[in-house]
Amino acid sequence: MINRIWFWRAFLIIFSVLCFSINVYAKEKILIAAASDLNFAMNEICHNFEKLNPDVKVEVSYGSSGNFFAQIKQGAPYDIFFSADSSYPARLEEEGLAVNGTKRLYAVGRIVLWVSKRSALNINKGLNVVIEPAFKKLAIANSKHAPYGYAAEEALRYYGLWDKIQEKLVFGENISQTAQFVQTGAADAGIIALSTAISPKMADNGSYWIIPAESYSKLEQVYTVLQRGKDKSAVRTFLEYIKGNKILSDYGFIIP
Repeated sequence: MINRIWFWRAFLIIFSVLCFSINVYAKEKILIAAASDLNFAMNEICHNFEKLNPDVKVEVSYGSSGNFFAQIKQGAPYDIFFSADSSYPARLEEEGLAVNGTKRLYAVGRIVLWVSKRSALNINKGLNVVIEPAFKKLAIANSKHAPYGYAAEEALRYYGLWDKIQEKLVFGENISQTAQFVQTGAADAGIIALSTAISPKMADNGSYWIIPAESYSKLEQVYTVLQRGKDKSAVRTFLEYIKGNKILSDYGFIIP
């Protein structure tokens, strides 16, 4: 009798473990490559999406759009590419690395000049503050592969400041690293994404001046579905969820 009881107890334990394992491994995983300016907004979006879709796990890698473009061409295993530049998704579709016709505009970004609360700089002077004698270093993203860095360069050229501050420039690999340079004091100010500037940590520790949109090319941000995500139902569900999502506008993006 005792042996029979232990048998059934053992059976129920093993059965419960197997059921749990099946539920865990049944989750469909989405792998996303996302531009760094999406860091805070995308984390919040994915958290809410997973609560509504418990059978789906979303994993996001953040970096510069240009670097992701190069990685995807080398076979990096992503399902969706959220670029801060419309040209990269278009080129991936042309080369057959993304599903033709899946690129969509999901947001328009903006750039700002950000300074720490520890700084004595008058942010209300706008970009002209960078040519003051006391100003030592300005952080921007690398314009060769970061769309926000290119926009920063365009704005500085628009106001006739680019040639005057070459020795003051510090380049970040992406917009997140650029923000870190200013936060840590490695730069006096930085030109970063508005979405980064209004994230909780940045908002609590600094202030920003919105750079007029006419001074740089429109930052049209586009996603595309890569070949790996072509037949995943969870990918379609996620893209439907993110369409016009209010969280994007909460972080300063203009949404279509």
